[in-house]
Amino acid sequence: MTPILAVETLEVAFPGGRRNQVVKAVDGVSFAVAQGETFGVIGESGSGKSTVGRCVVCLTAPTGGKVLHEGQDPFALPREALRRHRRGFQIIFQDPNAALDPRMTILESVREPLDVARIGTAAERRDRALAMLDRVALSAGLASRYPHEISGGQKQRANIARALVPGPKLIVCDEVVAALDVSIQADMLNLFADLQREFRLTYLFISHDLRVVAHVSDRVAVMYFGKLVELGPAGAVMAEPLHPYTQALLSAEPEPVPARLRNRQRVILKGEIPSALSPPGGCRFHTRCPIAQPECARIEPAWREVAPARYVACHFAGTPASPAATRPAVPAA
Repeated sequence: MTPILAVETLEVAFPGGRRNQVVKAVDGVSFAVAQGETFGVIGESGSGKSTVGRCVVCLTAPTGGKVLHEGQDPFALPREALRRHRRGFQIIFQDPNAALDPRMTILESVREPLDVARIGTAAERRDRALAMLDRVALSAGLASRYPHEISGGQKQRANIARALVPGPKLIVCDEVVAALDVSIQADMLNLFADLQREFRLTYLFISHDLRVVAHVSDRVAVMYFGKLVELGPAGAVMAEPLHPYTQALLSAEPEPVPARLRNRQRVILKGEIPSALSPPGGCRFHTRCPIAQPECARIEPAWREVAPARYVACHFAGTPASPAATRPAVPAA
């Protein structure tokens, strides 16, 4: 079956600080997402994960490789056809304040995608937007308010409604709970799960928070410095990370965490994060890796399958003992 999303050796480069220099924000990333799946992407700031998300919804054009929507290259479509096509592939951004026009009411913001596409009559567009606001637990009384008159959590719910109202197949969730209070993050994640079941959605869930991504995702990909370093079932990656970078991320998670993780030895990364203008040769992680050997600086590790559905880019990653595929418990509110 053709995946709803396929990313093939994706590259995205931006002009650098000096003449003729470029920064490769994404460098040779490949993965596929099945219909109805939640695919998580984890990485530090600057890893390239948000750039991947923007490419997926056609906000940023790749400089190499392909993004395929159900086998079709959206960047090859004529402009008007692309506008229609993009209704099926939406994005929710991290900052709920920046995503809403301060001069528009909440109802106007949610209704705007329908107005732009001229879907139905004005009354039908209004009713559809109000119904979607109600579905994300925003009362009709909030519809006439402006963004500065509601809370951060309510703004993000409005952004969710805005993404849902065109009837998408896939939604990129880019750090969607990072700006919210911890006390409401769990409620928001439960809302995403309910909406996925109801509307048969597919999610690309991007975050730096391992607990959040692992809870909501079926599979998890870990990015470092523009490249994928590990991919596998969420529970397996959390229970037995293979790449030293994933191990370091997991060991840095704050308490409380499951006992099996608390007993692990803390992985301390040394050295500085390399410059994006002059990335290191070989394995890009070798300048900070606690197990790096001389060959790591010379030879780029191959992307290889070390167990069923477990992939890693590391010269010294072994075969996992027990690649469990269960999801971790919901993060505490």
